[in-house]
Amino acid sequence: MSDQLKWFKSSYSDSEGGNCVEVAHDDAIHIRDSKSVASGPEFQVSPSTWSAFIAAVQPGA
Repeated sequence: MSDQLKWFKSSYSDSEGGNCVEVAHDDAIHIRDSKSVASGPEFQVSPSTWSAFIAAVQPGA
């Protein structure tokens, strides 16, 4: 399934191979480490779980 998703790299990731997180979505939110796309795992969470996570980590939360 992840072959068909459109992945977006975090704006905090750099082009030097640093902290790279990618996110894609369909009925779920998919998260993976962009440095190991071919062999690395990805995990999925529900949109409501993702929203709660984002709200919790935003500055001032």
